[in-house]
Amino acid sequence: MRRLPIYFLIDVSESMVGEPIEQVQDGMAAIVKELRTDPYALETAYLSIIVFAGKARKLTPLVELFNFYPPKLPIGGGTSLGSALDFLMNDMNSSIQKTTLEEKGDWKPIIFLFTDGNPTDDFDSTFERWNQKYRKSTNLVIISLGDHTDTSILGRITENVLLLKNTDPESFRKFFKWVTASIKTSSVSVSENNDDQLQLAPITNGYLSKIDLEKFKPAKVDENFAVILAKCQTTQRPYLIKYQKRVVPSQLSEFSMNVLEYKLVGAYPVDQTYFDLTDQNKNDKTIDSSSLVGFPSCPCCGNQYGFSHCACGKILCTGDEDVTKCPWCGVEAHFGFGGGNIDITRARG
Repeated sequence: MRRLPIYFLIDVSESMVGEPIEQVQDGMAAIVKELRTDPYALETAYLSIIVFAGKARKLTPLVELFNFYPPKLPIGGGTSLGSALDFLMNDMNSSIQKTTLEEKGDWKPIIFLFTDGNPTDDFDSTFERWNQKYRKSTNLVIISLGDHTDTSILGRITENVLLLKNTDPESFRKFFKWVTASIKTSSVSVSENNDDQLQLAPITNGYLSKIDLEKFKPAKVDENFAVILAKCQTTQRPYLIKYQKRVVPSQLSEFSMNVLEYKLVGAYPVDQTYFDLTDQNKNDKTIDSSSLVGFPSCPCCGNQYGFSHCACGKILCTGDEDVTKCPWCGVEAHFGFGGGNIDITRARG
């Protein structure tokens, strides 16, 4: 039986923390549930999930739909698209059955790549490898989750770049129904027509659109989120504090002027696997604390102040205790309120 390999290459960088990663998690479960009712998909579809942040990891190898169960998606640091694409190519080399003189191999793989940000690594050589050796033998569909991505970069490796502009639950639900319908359409195509050209479902309303790569003008700024890594002093567990960029009228001028600031989205605990998926190269990116609007409580232990700054430069939570021990450097000190602004080291996003 010839297989139809379907890869989900999922961005799990810090900017995906919170609702976006939860929506993707729910969406994957919905895809599998719906596909299991389709006889063509059950007969041909094999699914795999690869996640990437600063590094890439295979969560699920290619497995038949009947035995596929969506894994829990982790969070990591960075958006190393080049590393992810290299990982995917290497995996396909070992997992895809090639056609020989004796028998037909797998159908042309379909890859759905979900991302909400721009690459943070050097991807040029990887893109060249992809375009020379893999582009014609695969069907790659890239979906930008929100309009924060430079889609001109993504257009260098596929002509199928889609935008899910709204990331509310209803838009995500419709989007994953579209992904499911596309997989069903492709399963029918290979089963009945012996055709493995990409067969995407029609895009019938405004929640999803295909990017016109000829007309698209890339964004000049790649600072859509500010994500801060912190650690709970009580549980020692890391958490991410997520801010989103916005432009608002200045409150300090009688003239019509706008200023850039980052508004708090929330704080989210992460597992130690975050560090396994994070690019360990030195990160010198900082953000002025005056640009941040809103500070959270600790999502791990409930301490009132989830954004306290230690002399070591790291962020931790503090409460009513007289002396706090920094979970990063181990120094014990009394924390209080200070004046002025400081530069905070930010995650790559």
